[in-house]
Amino acid sequence: MASQSEWWRGAVIYQVYPRSFQDTNGDGIGDLRGVTQRLPHIASLGVDAIWLSPFFTSPQADMGYDVSDYCDVDPMFGTLADFDAMMAEAHRLGLKVIIDQVISHTADKHPWFVESRSSRSNDKADWYVWADPKKDGTAPNNWLSIFGGPAWEWDGVRKQYYMHNFLTSQPDLNFHNPKVQDAVLETVRFWLERGVDGFRLDTVNFYFHDEELRDNPPLIPDPDATGLDAPDVNPYGMQNHLYDKTQPENIGFLQRFRALLDEYGDRTSVGEVGDGARSLKTVAAYTSGGDKLHMCYTFDLLGPDFTASHIRKCVTAFQAAVTDGWVCWAFSNHDVIRHVSRFIWSPEERERVAKLAISVLAALRGSICLYQGEELGLTEADLAFEDLRDPYGIRFWPAFKGRDGCRTPMVWEAGAEHAGFSTGKPWLPVPVDHVPLSADRQEDAVSVLQHYRDTLAFRRSHAALLDGGMRFLDTNADVLAFLREKAGDTLLFIFNLHRGPQEVLLPDGIGIRETCTMPGFGEAHLDGRTVKLEAFDVFCCAI
Repeated sequence: MASQSEWWRGAVIYQVYPRSFQDTNGDGIGDLRGVTQRLPHIASLGVDAIWLSPFFTSPQADMGYDVSDYCDVDPMFGTLADFDAMMAEAHRLGLKVIIDQVISHTADKHPWFVESRSSRSNDKADWYVWADPKKDGTAPNNWLSIFGGPAWEWDGVRKQYYMHNFLTSQPDLNFHNPKVQDAVLETVRFWLERGVDGFRLDTVNFYFHDEELRDNPPLIPDPDATGLDAPDVNPYGMQNHLYDKTQPENIGFLQRFRALLDEYGDRTSVGEVGDGARSLKTVAAYTSGGDKLHMCYTFDLLGPDFTASHIRKCVTAFQAAVTDGWVCWAFSNHDVIRHVSRFIWSPEERERVAKLAISVLAALRGSICLYQGEELGLTEADLAFEDLRDPYGIRFWPAFKGRDGCRTPMVWEAGAEHAGFSTGKPWLPVPVDHVPLSADRQEDAVSVLQHYRDTLAFRRSHAALLDGGMRFLDTNADVLAFLREKAGDTLLFIFNLHRGPQEVLLPDGIGIRETCTMPGFGEAHLDGRTVKLEAFDVFCCAI
C-alpha cells in the first residue's frame, strides 16, 4: 500500500461546474482550458482541492451526468491533453483534483448499453437492470424515477423493461454482476493512473437494487427528517425507497472501491447520499471502519432552513449516528437553489447573509464544499421557461423550476461581454443582477470575495477547526453556540442567525482567555458574562 495521509480531513473543496466556469473558444460553453485559466482565482481563496463536475464524453441529456465514455473528455470541454494540463497547473498551485464518477448509470449511447439491449443472449445482456413485464404488460413494480414517471422503460428489441432512476436515456447498471463492478473499477483506475487525487461519487447509494424487485411501500412522513431527496411536487417523495436503492450489497463494492484507491496512496473519496430520513444512517455505514468511503455529504444543510436549531439538529444527528466516519458539509451545489437566495428575506440581506453563512460553515466539524459563485455572493437566477436546459426543471415546470438557476455562468469582469465568461452566446443567460458582483469588482477589503479568503485563512490558522472536536453549548437564547477544541486550542463560537439583536449569557465554566474576532465581524459587546450580538453577528473567543 502506498503512503497515506489525511489531507482530506477538514479540507475545503471548491466545486467547479465546467459548463459555466470559463469558455475559451467562444462556443458559449465552459471548457477545461477555461478551468485552467481561472485556477489562480480558486487558489486565491485558500481552498485545498477542486471538484470537477462531469466532463466525460456524453450526449449531454443530463448535462454530462449521462456518460457514454468514462475514459475520455467530451469534445465540448476539450481533450485529455487539456485535462492533463489543467491538473498539472492545479498541482503547481497546491490544489488537489477530485473528479465526478457517475457510475450508477450510463447514457443509453454507451457501448455497454448498446450491446446489452441488442439481445437477451449477448455478452453484456445482464450488465443493466432488465425485467419482464407483468402479465398485463405494465412495469415490473412501482419504482419511480427522480425525474418523473416510472423508473422503467420498455425496449421493443428485448421485449423487456430496463430500469432508470433518472432519465429514460440513463439506464441503471446491474452491480449485482461482478463483471460490471470490474469494468467500472477499471475506468476509475484509468483516472488514478493520470494522477487524480480523488473522486466524488454521484448517487453513491443507488448502485444496487433489490433483486426480487419488490414494490416500495408508501412513505410515512418523519417530522424529524432533515434531508429531502426530491421537491414536494415530485411523487418520488411519496415512497419509502426500501428496495430501489441503498441495498446491503453496496458495502462490499465500496470496500472494493476503497481498496483500489488505497493502492495509489494519497487519494480520497466523497459520496453523495440521498436517502431521506435514513441518510445519516447510510453515511455511517459507508464511512465507518476506514475501509469504505473517506467521507460523504447529504442534503441536510441544502434546504431552506438557516436557523440555529436546524443546524444544531443536523450536526448533532450526524455526531450521534457517525462515530468513526467523516462528513462534508455544504450549503450549495449544482443541484439546489443557491443558499443566499434560500436564506434571505430581502435583497438588502444578501451580503450579510453570504458572509455569515461561510463563517458558520468554516467553523463546523468536517470537510466543507463550496460551489462556484458563492464566494461572490451570487443569488439564484430567475430564468424564463424558454431558457431552461435542465430536463428536471422542464418536466416539473412551473411548480419546480429545476437546477438551471444555480448553473448560470460565472461572472468575472463586469465590463466585459457576458461578464467575461464567453465571447459567444452563453448556454444559459448571464443574469443582469450578477454582473455588478463580478470577481473584478470584489477586490476590496469588505467584499464577499475577500471575506471568503479571510475566513478560510482563519480556519487554516486554527488546528481545532480542521479536525478538532465539537461540542454544543446550551444558552439562554436561540443562538448557535459551540466549542471547537484540539490539543489546548479551544475556541468558543456564538452565531446569531436572527434578524434582530440577541443577548447571550455565557454558560458557567466558560472563561475567556482572549477574544479572536472572526474576519468581517467587529467585536461583540461583552458586558460581564453577557454577550450582546447584533443581527447576523458572531462572537468568537479562545477559552
